[in-house]
Amino acid sequence: MIGLMEIITAITGASGALYAQRFLQGLVAAGVNVHLIVSPFGRRVLRDELGMETVDLAALAGTPKHSITLHNYNDVGGKLASGSFLNQGMVIVPCSGNTLAQVAHGVGDNLISRAASVTLKERRRLVLAHREMPLSAIEVNNYKTLTDAGAIVAPCNPGLYMRPQTVGDIADFVAGKLLDLIGVAHAFDTRWDAARERSEGEGRM
Repeated sequence: MIGLMEIITAITGASGALYAQRFLQGLVAAGVNVHLIVSPFGRRVLRDELGMETVDLAALAGTPKHSITLHNYNDVGGKLASGSFLNQGMVIVPCSGNTLAQVAHGVGDNLISRAASVTLKERRRLVLAHREMPLSAIEVNNYKTLTDAGAIVAPCNPGLYMRPQTVGDIADFVAGKLLDLIGVAHAFDTRWDAARERSEGEGRM
C-alpha cells in the first residue's frame, strides 16, 4: 500500500527549465514526494536558463520546505532503478531528443533511462515532455515506439486559449497539463471554459 504519492521526475538537456521548475512546484504544493534526477546537460540547462550553478532544490520547489529528494544520475543501482520501488509514475521534463531515443530503445545506462524502462515494464505512467522542433523522422518513429510501449509523449506545446500574458503563464499551462496526466491536483489555470470565453468576448465588443 502506497501512502503519499511518489513521483519520479527527470530534467534533461533540452531548453525548458522553467517548465520543470513550475511542474516541481505543482508537485510540492500538492504534497507529493518527489524523486528528482538531473542529467549533466539538464544541469547546464538549469544554469543557462534559471541561473543555478548547482541543483537548487529550494529554488526549484519554490520553498525551503519541500519534499524533493535528488538522486545521482549515474546510480543505476539506486532504488529508482528497481520495480520494487512503488510509485505513481515518472515525468521527464524537459525531455531531450537523446533521452527520448534512449528510452524508446531500452538503453538503461543512466538512472533516468533506467527508471523510465522500469516504469514501462511495471505498467506505470510514463510521461515524456519532449521539447524539440522540428522533428526528424527518427524522432517521429521514437514517438510511435514509446506510445506503443505505453508511454505518453506530451510535447511542451502550450495552448493559447487561456490568453497568456507572461512567459510564466505559458509555463504554468504546460506544467498543469503534465500534472493532469499523472493525476495530481493543481491550481494552474488550464481549463477551457466556454462561458468565460463568451463573457470575455462580449467585454471586448
